[in-house]
Amino acid sequence: MALDSSQQAFVAFDRVQKSYDGEILVVKDLNLQIAKGEFVTMLGPSGSGKTTCLMMLAGFETATHGDILLDGKPINNIPPHKRGIGMVFQNYALFPHMTVGENLSFPLEVRNIGKSEREKMVMDALDMVQMGEFAGRRPAQLSGGQQQRIALARALVFRPELVLMDEPLGALDKQLREHMQFEIKHLHEKLGVTVVYVTHDQSEALTMSDRVAVFDDGRIQQLAPPDDLYERPENAFVAQFIGENNTLNATVTAINGDTVDVDIDGGMKGTALKVNCDGVGSRTTLSLRPERVRLDHSGVNRTEGKVLELIYLGDHIRCRMAVSGHDDFIVKVPNAGGDHKHLVVGETTQISWEAVDCRALDA
Repeated sequence: MALDSSQQAFVAFDRVQKSYDGEILVVKDLNLQIAKGEFVTMLGPSGSGKTTCLMMLAGFETATHGDILLDGKPINNIPPHKRGIGMVFQNYALFPHMTVGENLSFPLEVRNIGKSEREKMVMDALDMVQMGEFAGRRPAQLSGGQQQRIALARALVFRPELVLMDEPLGALDKQLREHMQFEIKHLHEKLGVTVVYVTHDQSEALTMSDRVAVFDDGRIQQLAPPDDLYERPENAFVAQFIGENNTLNATVTAINGDTVDVDIDGGMKGTALKVNCDGVGSRTTLSLRPERVRLDHSGVNRTEGKVLELIYLGDHIRCRMAVSGHDDFIVKVPNAGGDHKHLVVGETTQISWEAVDCRALDA
């Protein structure tokens, strides 16, 4: 789900900048619109500005310039507790001296909700995360996954329209983290609440989001649904950051409509999709996903690769090759087809790929 022109954004950043020292901008001219009920993830490396954006939306940081709007109203000067936003942190932030029930009741007491209504809302929220029988326990008596569920229930207990989540699954082990990703996604679908989520884990972002904003150096590099980010990255940073990617440096030798001919460093000639590169003679970075490379000469781009390493990963074999002077060229070979049977470390094999699968991006 994304905004169409007739919709008003539920959350909007309008030319927002943030500096901590008056000189260096950690967020640069951010424009972002989020629809009501949308799940948007801010994804990027450490220091890219994503958490700062979330903290400005929550009210824990103030914007140096620009406006943040919630449901059409500027909230720059509204304190955090009056914004009506649910928050989930990586460290859970539960009160250790309170029971689970008291932890959930606290945000309701602050909002002057009566006792019987409070008790019902607390049980509803606990049931929502399958933790109904834990109301009398203290956080220290719960596992990490259980504490995270309680933190999630506390963020949802007063039925906010917007919930912010800052790396909420970062402390959990891989299996539990993946399970919780689906739980949060299903809760989002069921409640229709708007979620803004921060993570540096790209698979988490791809699994959960309607749209992902990829941050680097204080700017959104690309804002798109998960499949668009993976299949159609707009620049070399996004291509490299999302999923595994083969990067080949090249020079443009000819432009033919929406494709370019290139001389790839190391001696190979090729053809690629013209996405974000300049004219003839300019440098470009080619982006090619490992699963798009074939072990034959049927594609437009053909060359040979020397097999350096084979790693068995269950559903596919990860083959690292030396191609055109690059020693880290990866080919993912499906395990089902039997293509990997003739791959031998140290031997050379034919490989090819189509121009449409190879994107010519900024150098």
